[in-house]
Amino acid sequence: MKNYILYLALIVVAYSPLLAQKNQLQDSTQTQNLDEVLVKAVRVQPNAPITHSNVTKKDIEKRNLGQDIPVLLNYLPSVVSSSDAGAGIGYTYLRVRGSDATRVNVTINGIPYNDAESQGTFWVNLGDFASSVESLQLQRGVGTSTNGSGAFGASLNILTDAISEKAGGQIANSFGSFGTQKHSVKFSTGLINNHFEFAGRLSKIYSDGYVDRASTDLKSYFLQGNYVDDNTIVKAITFGGKEKTYQAWYGLSKDQLEEDRTQNPYTYDNETDNYWQDHYQLHWNETLNANWSTNIGLNYTRGKGYFEQFKDERSAADYNNLINDDSDVIVRRWLDNHFYVANANVTYKKNNLELITGISYSDYTNDHYGEIIWGSDLASGTRVRDRYYLSISDKSDFSIFSKATFRMSEKLQAFADLQARFVHYTTTGLTSDIIPIDVDERFDFFNPKLGFTHTLNPNNSIYASYARAHKEPNRNDFESNATDVKHEELNDFELGWRHESNRLSLNANVYYMQYNNQLVLTGALDNVGEYLRENVDKSYRLGLELDASIVLTEQLSLISNLALSKNKIQNLTINRDGAVQNLGDTNIAFSPDVITTNALEYAPNTKFRAALIGKYVGQQYLSNTDTEASKLDSYFVTDFNLTYTLPVKNVFESIVFTGMVNNLFDLEYVDRGYTYLDTWSGPTATEIQGYYPQATRNFLLGMTLTF
Repeated sequence: MKNYILYLALIVVAYSPLLAQKNQLQDSTQTQNLDEVLVKAVRVQPNAPITHSNVTKKDIEKRNLGQDIPVLLNYLPSVVSSSDAGAGIGYTYLRVRGSDATRVNVTINGIPYNDAESQGTFWVNLGDFASSVESLQLQRGVGTSTNGSGAFGASLNILTDAISEKAGGQIANSFGSFGTQKHSVKFSTGLINNHFEFAGRLSKIYSDGYVDRASTDLKSYFLQGNYVDDNTIVKAITFGGKEKTYQAWYGLSKDQLEEDRTQNPYTYDNETDNYWQDHYQLHWNETLNANWSTNIGLNYTRGKGYFEQFKDERSAADYNNLINDDSDVIVRRWLDNHFYVANANVTYKKNNLELITGISYSDYTNDHYGEIIWGSDLASGTRVRDRYYLSISDKSDFSIFSKATFRMSEKLQAFADLQARFVHYTTTGLTSDIIPIDVDERFDFFNPKLGFTHTLNPNNSIYASYARAHKEPNRNDFESNATDVKHEELNDFELGWRHESNRLSLNANVYYMQYNNQLVLTGALDNVGEYLRENVDKSYRLGLELDASIVLTEQLSLISNLALSKNKIQNLTINRDGAVQNLGDTNIAFSPDVITTNALEYAPNTKFRAALIGKYVGQQYLSNTDTEASKLDSYFVTDFNLTYTLPVKNVFESIVFTGMVNNLFDLEYVDRGYTYLDTWSGPTATEIQGYYPQATRNFLLGMTLTF
């Protein structure tokens, strides 16, 4: 299959000179439309019966001062973001409707971004990626068929920078609390000979972090070369970079939190995560005629890196007898992976019908291994960088889908989406705990979706949809649950109302997500800070979401959203202290019942804008057992954001000043944590908690020069 991908790429390259024979000039509207077609297969239109939110480049620029994409999306409905270092830079996390990153399927230009094996999304590998985003769409729930792993909480579809017809550049610098700084340079040649454009970005972000020594050092790039014509767009894109972060995933105990909430239990100077990742994408979209268009996307991702740890007085068995008992040791645990993707889809549109049919194939290989780089008492014959474990993984993912939008009448529109997905995952060798792992699993899934949108009048419409989804376990699930882990099933029901008028935009929806064998977070962590999960027979999420934008006056507007939910495991049974206990219906961990955001925005003219933003997240539990010890308090955080555009002439097109005060009222709060059972210190199991404190009042200031 890898050879086929390369062969297809050669076809695109060979064909592009023929495309250059066309000579008609593109206008900006046509160019933008061609860009949007790149992600049409994974996005939905505004009137689709799918619950979604759109974010534009302009929306992102208001707060783009170095923080990661999850933090920039924090104000969307049902979204909660967090970070290990507490300042929103480095290892950051996103939850939607209580579902973590393994349930949020992320695509970049239609190419899957989630790690195929862990299913997580590591934004730390995409430093300053927000500066290269044209727009994004967050679909809550199952959403439409996408490429990559199945969505059990949401789908996030990202479109990178559009083609610019005008040559120009941008220099952006920002500084802030905790030694935070961001520096980026962007350029575009504009369209050369009406057909070719080259553009790029180089960025560096550094932060000491709110937590002691939780530093982040990110270097990243984004480059693209484009060819456009009347009916054609060819994009060659590469992006990636290098990250180095000091570890802060261990968190703090309750006593440590009260003693000094910024302390870091790690004391080794180089307790760091180091990772390099490069992405290469090739996209070719062709509009054949008024009815037919095609799109081909190819991707290769190369990733490699390690984290380094110091361990004292270790057992020889823990390191495959490469050390002697009670030796101190420094290890590096590596990931070395390759990811190949080929997507293709064809769109037919005529009269009242739009039909999109596509296929996607991906192949992922990953070597997991650990090296001993130092030991106070190495075993005889052990050499530095000898490996104490190795496992080799491979995962292939093939899917085919067909989705249709059909206007049944002037006011009624139907949506149907059928997807078949075939997954094969293998891994052999030893885990980092020196336990044999041998997995060879196949999963065959059929995921149907059906919905209707009824237009009541020019201002109002209602929609309803049903979607069924399946999801395979990830690597950690196989490690922690051995052969007992099962795939998940979800039935997602959505009912919504949309209102659009001059002064009010309102979206309201209710949802019911019914799970079979849902893998829920136990609250515990593995030895690298990843959350552990276990199957539960029956569970559900029931919620109401309101999202409104209100023009109060010509200068004043209110943006508000509210999410109310009930998230339950039905008849949870646990084994504790040698006895089986039925706890009845309990709350799903990390699922607050209330999330709300309110932003009051003042814009007296086109040059100045100020916004006061409040975010409330209700109480939640760190485990699924509803114990008082695992309860995490609610919190309300207020931010202040302003932008000012300085009128300029001659040299620069614009000079924009941006300011952000996060946590304006200096609240000490915790938005994430973990819990586990201590079964070895006494006859009765005791819950142990860890917490991740977030930053108190802090600021970011930036200046962007556009020319």
